[in-house]
Amino acid sequence: MDPSNVRPSEMERIVNDALAEKFIDAQVQAIKEQVGDRKVLLALSGGVDSSVVAALLIKAIGRQLVCVHVNHGLLRKGEPEQVIKVFRDEMNANLIYVDATDRFLGLLAGVSEPERKRHIIGEEFIKVFAEEAAKLEGIRFLAQGTIYPDILESEKGIKAHHNVGGLPPELDFELVEPVKLLFKDEVRVVGKALGLPDAMVYRQPFPGPGLGVRCTGAITRERLEAVRESDAILREEFAKNGLEGKVWQYFMIVPDYKSTGIKDGKRSFEWPVIIRAVNTRDAMTASVPDVPFALLEHITERIVSEVKGVNRVLYDLTPKPTGTIEWE
Repeated sequence: MDPSNVRPSEMERIVNDALAEKFIDAQVQAIKEQVGDRKVLLALSGGVDSSVVAALLIKAIGRQLVCVHVNHGLLRKGEPEQVIKVFRDEMNANLIYVDATDRFLGLLAGVSEPERKRHIIGEEFIKVFAEEAAKLEGIRFLAQGTIYPDILESEKGIKAHHNVGGLPPELDFELVEPVKLLFKDEVRVVGKALGLPDAMVYRQPFPGPGLGVRCTGAITRERLEAVRESDAILREEFAKNGLEGKVWQYFMIVPDYKSTGIKDGKRSFEWPVIIRAVNTRDAMTASVPDVPFALLEHITERIVSEVKGVNRVLYDLTPKPTGTIEWE
């Protein structure tokens, strides 16, 4: 393993603001020394790791950082708007926003095989990012939200860790990875100390293909909107009822089939939505929390009355194993 990728045994775990501030001061100085007066490029997803890296770099070098936020149309409700509000409006970031929704959904039309969907989304994201990078001048560095578990998993052969995310070889950047020796909980403490909002710092794990793997089968705009709206209701109700932070992850799935129901005294033929909620320590195994039945009833009532095209709500009771956390 590269010595620079090894966490020193004497490195203190970052568990409070004082230690976070000490880490931030050290990284700001290190970034300034590495970058100087040159520009840095970052793919800003709005996830915890990339957001903390963006905030650190903004503190260190301001608008020398160029953030590219690609909206592939598969994000949760309000997420692109939050990225723009926090980074462009509040932090004065040099942010490029790319709405590539039509481009991604066009390529995904009629594609039902899960791995093929993942491949298309990942490959196209790299293309869009590379196109934006090629438009810019003076970029010498690529910032990444690599964290220590990424490095450990790569070394053990559990998960590949591609330092430049599969970017084309002509985009030959030097890497800036300020949180690569931190664990996830430490990244969150640093994010709080940098002033990022809780909704971003404590954001639930979210797959790279986004809602593309929660809209099972071939993605349509209508089902994508159904999963987005029902997911927003679920998150809102869990937060209002004290489950935010107590349940590790919760989201909705909309399968690619319909069922018969009754709405306004008439037959309906619409989609079911499925609530998936799990608790876990390491994501290798997971249990299903005991969500109060009255809350599930209330969520069901809201979804079937507020979300277009949905007439049925189910709750997935399957632990991992045998079920994976995501459906695709």
